[in-house]
Amino acid sequence: MTTDLAQLSAAHLSRLYKKGKLSPVEAMKAVLARVEKVNPTLNALCVVDTRAALKAARASERRWKKGKPLSPLDGVPVSIKELIRAKGWPVRMASKLTDPAPADRDAPAVARLREAGALLFAQSTSSEYGHKPVTDSPLHGLTRNPWNIERTPGGSSGGAGAAVASGMGPIALGTDGGGSVRLPASFTGLVGLKATYGRIPAWPPGLNGDLANTGPMTRTVLDCAMMMNIIARPDARDPTQLPADDTDYVKKLSGKLKKPRVAFLLRMGDHPIDIEVAALVTRAARDFEKLGCAVETIDAPPFPFADASRIFLAHWLSNAQRLLQMYPESRHGEFDPNLLAYCQAGQKYSMQDVVTAQAQRRDMTVVWNQFFEKYDFLLTPMLAIQPFAVLKNLPDGPDGQPNRRWSPYSSVFNLTRHPALTVPCGSSRERLPIGLQLVSGYFRDAALLRLAAAYTDAHPIAFPRLPENLK
Repeated sequence: MTTDLAQLSAAHLSRLYKKGKLSPVEAMKAVLARVEKVNPTLNALCVVDTRAALKAARASERRWKKGKPLSPLDGVPVSIKELIRAKGWPVRMASKLTDPAPADRDAPAVARLREAGALLFAQSTSSEYGHKPVTDSPLHGLTRNPWNIERTPGGSSGGAGAAVASGMGPIALGTDGGGSVRLPASFTGLVGLKATYGRIPAWPPGLNGDLANTGPMTRTVLDCAMMMNIIARPDARDPTQLPADDTDYVKKLSGKLKKPRVAFLLRMGDHPIDIEVAALVTRAARDFEKLGCAVETIDAPPFPFADASRIFLAHWLSNAQRLLQMYPESRHGEFDPNLLAYCQAGQKYSMQDVVTAQAQRRDMTVVWNQFFEKYDFLLTPMLAIQPFAVLKNLPDGPDGQPNRRWSPYSSVFNLTRHPALTVPCGSSRERLPIGLQLVSGYFRDAALLRLAAAYTDAHPIAFPRLPENLK
């Protein structure tokens, strides 16, 4: 077989398994070969469990030969972000301070993937405790973007994004507390979904509580829907889980669009936006009109961005400061300096500050709920900039100073708990991917995927041309 197996989507692999034209063992070996070649440069995977992966692949091969696969994802390689528990692998949180002992249980989404026969073969890298939207840590070092290894893949699920974009497994599981699935998916040209809060159960609770979500990162919308069919199932360990429903996300992709009302918002606030990002996202808005959507340009979000940003920081930083109580002061110097600064900033919030932020969060959510009564979907850029240089926590702004407003579109929907998804909408002159964000009202995850599928079917996703030393 001359096809590069490591570049195939999960759906394509599944079809070949079903026809008997490919074995899960062959696919897993191809992915492991790609890992051996490119991971030393990208540093996207921090644990690679070759022995267990090949054992599981052989078991999957037997099931497919008997015509009894456990699911369409049976035999499909998947990596798991290192912040998510996977039995037998350490849960280091990308931190030098954590216990290296292996986990004794799978997190809910990991358990569902394992039950479905997916091949859990590796852990992907994160920033320490997922605290920042780039991917480097004191424990594992720097992760690079396969589109340009001098650029960041974003974060904190940057290892997952770099792995899937470079062919180290067609699908991955990440986490999103302020955009950490969607940001790296945008920077690496992938589909990334933060579902309605509670739709994908999570355990144990993350440092950032109900801001955090577990979510799929894939090469195609179809692969994302296939993952949702597996991981969007209740688990008693999550007290915020949504009840089971009979949604078949794959079947819903073929549903007809009934002239949905789409609001197009180019800016969340007064932040600067890259001219190429603005042009590509504006072109995409016109493309949605061609798909039959009624697109209306709006000038501002229904709730002021500056206020939403303050509310998010109050939640995020007050949660982060808990780390200073979890570990002895004598070891605080082992934290990423950026994380330590976050924790120290979080100590300045009073109990009244936190209670006020929680009340404001509720008020903001009501405003956005009313917005989604008027519009079926919201369309925005995913990020205001293109992938920036590695070894930076913040990109440079137009004035040469650090740009703290480069990611204004994501965290608001962690606060409101609405489903949000990113798909690529083109690439810049430097051949760097640009992402588009789609948002909808509660429980409309399937509709969100259907709209994304309609767009990507009309504008197919292009995968990165790897640098010569990675090919």
